[in-house]
Amino acid sequence: MDYFCARLTITHNFMDWIYLGFVIFLFILAISDLWVGVSNDAVNFLNSAIGAKVARFRTIIIVAATGVFLGAIMSNGMMDIARHGIFRPEQFAFKELMYIFLAVMVTDIILLDVFNSLGMPTSTTVSMVFELLGATFALAIIKMATEETGLGFADYMNTEKALSVIMAIFVSVAIAFVGGIVIQYIARLIFSFDFHKGLTWKIGIYGGIATTAIVYFMLFKGTKDLSFMTSDVKTWIDEHTWMLLGGCLVFFTILMQVLHFLKVNVFKVIVLIGTFALAMAFAGNDLVNFIGVPLAGFSSYQDYMAAGGGDPAGHMMGVLNEPASTPLIFLVAAGVVMVIALATSKKAHNVTKTEINLARQDEGDEMFGSSKAARSIVRWSNSTASFIVSATPDKVKKWIATRFDKTNIDIADNAAYDVVRASVNLVVASLLIALGTSLKLPLSTTYVTFMVAMGTSLADKAWSRESAVFRITGVLSVIGGWFLTAAIAFISAFFIALLMHFGGTVVTVIIVVAGLAVLIHSNVKYKEKNDSTKGDKAYYDILKISDRKQVWVPFLKYVAENDKAFLDEMAAQYTSVTDGLMQENVRTLKRSMNDLKNYKARLKSLRKKETVCLRMADPETALEKSAWFHTSFNYMEQVYYSLRRICEPAYEHVDNNFSPIPAEYCKAFSAVRDELVGTVQSLANHFRERDYEAMRTQEEALSKLQIKFSDLRKALMVDIQEKNLNLTVAYMYLNLVQESEQLCISLKHYARASRKLA
Repeated sequence: MDYFCARLTITHNFMDWIYLGFVIFLFILAISDLWVGVSNDAVNFLNSAIGAKVARFRTIIIVAATGVFLGAIMSNGMMDIARHGIFRPEQFAFKELMYIFLAVMVTDIILLDVFNSLGMPTSTTVSMVFELLGATFALAIIKMATEETGLGFADYMNTEKALSVIMAIFVSVAIAFVGGIVIQYIARLIFSFDFHKGLTWKIGIYGGIATTAIVYFMLFKGTKDLSFMTSDVKTWIDEHTWMLLGGCLVFFTILMQVLHFLKVNVFKVIVLIGTFALAMAFAGNDLVNFIGVPLAGFSSYQDYMAAGGGDPAGHMMGVLNEPASTPLIFLVAAGVVMVIALATSKKAHNVTKTEINLARQDEGDEMFGSSKAARSIVRWSNSTASFIVSATPDKVKKWIATRFDKTNIDIADNAAYDVVRASVNLVVASLLIALGTSLKLPLSTTYVTFMVAMGTSLADKAWSRESAVFRITGVLSVIGGWFLTAAIAFISAFFIALLMHFGGTVVTVIIVVAGLAVLIHSNVKYKEKNDSTKGDKAYYDILKISDRKQVWVPFLKYVAENDKAFLDEMAAQYTSVTDGLMQENVRTLKRSMNDLKNYKARLKSLRKKETVCLRMADPETALEKSAWFHTSFNYMEQVYYSLRRICEPAYEHVDNNFSPIPAEYCKAFSAVRDELVGTVQSLANHFRERDYEAMRTQEEALSKLQIKFSDLRKALMVDIQEKNLNLTVAYMYLNLVQESEQLCISLKHYARASRKLA
């Protein structure tokens, strides 16, 4: 008997250590999530300040870091979402809740890895909520099927709270978009694009209202959840809210008016305050996404051990119904991690998010293509707008036109948009997210910020008819990715929780180890992806240059790097296509054909980016050189289309099993082909070194190769007349030689135009 008791004690001790390991794993993932979350999501609150260039980047980072830290230590109340906001913990045992928490965290890292690999947008808030729903749903089904308690889903899941959380997340998209449109439209009517005029009194009132609103939501709501706030102080704030608000309104209105008289740009002050507010809201609202589940798991483990361990499948977790009382040390530690990530992460330093491009006042880089849904929305919007305009009195239309007149638009230092829109972006977004925090509803910071920015850009008439389709496609892509996140998070957590339940501790350990492996793999993949997108970094570095006279040199370097990459790609494709044709390799030809089709979008995006950079350069230099820039790019496209005209007939020829090109023709062509590939590679190196004078040698070599291909073409024409050739094969070879000859001509003019551009 003593032997069996000893064995049982050892087993229990071992299981206690296993569960401790699970809790440690949850905290490891929490640190990783904090770092990745700040590096990816937190830059959303930097966008407006950086997009409007209101201050130095370092200043913006310091302001945001202060907000992040304070928001982290104020986020205690939000932890209840992970404790009992989705499930009813009193109905679950310690072992079952650990399966739920582990399934949530493992699913989260796998989900982030998949979405990062696909380059699709995701939301940590949405993933956390739906992962909790999926894992809880799985175990609720099992308990209903195996236990004769008569309990239903409503007894296991907090369906009412879960529904309110889901509705808050999705409704916030529409509210943010509409709110951005309305507030920005009103702000533009008040200030116009020439906003420096007529600011004598209205700027003080605007600044006072904006700052007071931020103070109300960020302090009077946020301070209630501070762990060191006493009930007496909270009661006093509740009883004197309107008095405090009135005092703040008077104080900040006077302060902003004084700052205006002292020649301080009040809009920039509001943007920096809004950056602080949104950073604070981000930490206060989204911190639960990163540490809420691990802290709930830690609390569960503490309660289990306090009860003496025992049977993890029999210890019920009603303790999680108690309000979260997160030790301040955890909140401070989380704040420190977030601040360090914000200050040191390369991803946070290189703010290149989709939002800035889709919200630019000019056309910018429309990275998204066109979609049928976007085209339909644009047509419907144009019809609706025409109807509203026709019903509006002429005097009203004329007055509105003067407020939206962009003749005197003041966007300093080539910023994406002006400080009026930047201030509205930050104030509206921070208020919405802070309101969600006060109501204990986790909103998606990323998507609230994104949709507010889209709404304000639409109200500001930044979506021209030339860019509206692309921008709407971008918005739909983001929202579609959000819905996809929710579905994948729910389904994945559901099945992982089932595997853990039926597989027991062994399977759970395997899944945990696999989760760590995926986490490491995700970091490695991101580093590779980051290394492969240095060209985009150069583009965004150019956008940050404020002095137009300083743009030309980095612009030429950027174009040269793109030219080098293009020529390397074309040389590789030319070799692949011609080898595939001569060796009758249909797989090689099909892969090349798909690669070339996909490259068309990259070429279009490249031209857009380079044109945007050219427009930022000194007007005198840009006008002088723009003709050569466009000529160079036109010949670049001719090179691309020559390869397409070689590849597509070649693929059709080989795919139909037509007769191969005779060996003597292949031998003669390959010799000249190899010379051409070598010349293109040398030309690419000259682009990289920006040795434009050395290009003359390659231009001469291309002229000689043009003659050689011409000789091959003439020899073939003689053979067609004098020999009994297979005409299908002859025409295939003729197309190959003619397009190669045209390739030499296009490359020669391409190199010459590039020399003239420099």
